[in-house]
Amino acid sequence: MGKLNFPLVRNWGECLNLRLMPFEMLFSRLPEIAKTETRTVFVPPNSQQRLPSAEYSFVEMFCNEPGCDCRRVFFTVFSSRTKAPEALIAYGWETANFYKKWFKYGGFTKKDIAELMGPVLNMGSPQTARAPGILELFSEVLLPDHNFIERVKHHYQLFRATVDHPPEAAPHRGMSGRSQRRKNYF
Repeated sequence: MGKLNFPLVRNWGECLNLRLMPFEMLFSRLPEIAKTETRTVFVPPNSQQRLPSAEYSFVEMFCNEPGCDCRRVFFTVFSSRTKAPEALIAYGWETANFYKKWFKYGGFTKKDIAELMGPVLNMGSPQTARAPGILELFSEVLLPDHNFIERVKHHYQLFRATVDHPPEAAPHRGMSGRSQRRKNYF
């Protein structure tokens, strides 16, 4: 499969005409980490997945609002087949109680909290017809991978440091200082 070239977009929400979306690609603040640690899943021909054969790259985006500690990630999923965004998945790794306390205004239903936690296809974001299959792929392959989830949390901490403490932000390295890019094959 060919190498994916991701657009260097500072605020993907603006690119998608979602002006209120305060999420920014990891690439824009920590390009070396994003380059070596973005996760790609390969779906071969005749796979049991409900997706066409391609590489699906899960590009991380985090909140760039100073002082926010939402502990969530959005994955813009690119396909090597179309070289375009196919899905936008939201995922929060904390407990329901954390999100109830985090959202200070109350009034959230159990459904609202479940959507904050995810994984879900982000409501209000453009999604392709393949998005439900990509969410299924994420839930079956990436979500159960403890190392992957821990790496996303680590990326969140590094990213937040550049938002909340820009002058103090030290040079950032990935989790082990070496390449963590990984592909899954079915």
